[in-house]
Amino acid sequence: MNSGEIALIVGAGSGLSAALARLFAKEGMRVALAARDTAKLNSLAKETAALPVACDASDLRQVEAMFGAVETRWGVPDLVVYNAGYRVRGPLVDLDAEEVERTIKITGYGGFLVAQAAARRMLARGSGAIFFTGASASLKGYAESAPFAMGKFALRGLAQSMARELAPKGIHVAHFVIDGGISKGSDDSRAPERGADGMLLPEEIAKNYLHVFRQHRSAWTWEVELRPWVERF
Repeated sequence: MNSGEIALIVGAGSGLSAALARLFAKEGMRVALAARDTAKLNSLAKETAALPVACDASDLRQVEAMFGAVETRWGVPDLVVYNAGYRVRGPLVDLDAEEVERTIKITGYGGFLVAQAAARRMLARGSGAIFFTGASASLKGYAESAPFAMGKFALRGLAQSMARELAPKGIHVAHFVIDGGISKGSDDSRAPERGADGMLLPEEIAKNYLHVFRQHRSAWTWEVELRPWVERF
């Protein structure tokens, strides 16, 4: 454990981001939680002694203000997790162009803004980690889900390019493909039809993020795919 470590989770809420916050706090890390609506973070922030920060990740000024708030409180983050996302579904010919633009901005462009701001700060220090949460759509586009695939493909390409550019400079970049549904607990309506082990447990996903963060530089991972054993490849 290192109580001096700082983790910033962008796109915080319930599910995976909450599991990450709890695990990082348990590890003794100081946690900042960023979301457009910070009211939903009250309970989690209290539980993890986290710093809630309001931020629309697709807005450059808000991204800079978010990092400024974390730096003012504690300093430059050691780990930044980009977990923000948005999606619009429907037949290609019926999609609303503005909703498609919003999906791509939040899922892909927002990842770039946050990663660029994090990298500039981490490069000055010579260390840090930037992690991206991907999905099945990072690798395969599904029918009536083109906008989400466009955003997630972009995020994966960003992560791959960053890993090659920044690893030699001490910045660990990794992309996590969450290939399957994440469990929402006992009230998850999808669980019965998927059966035992049919959903990814957020607490187990979070352990993988922490493991990758703790890796020695001689054996860094740039991408991890996580899926239930029942999920089809």
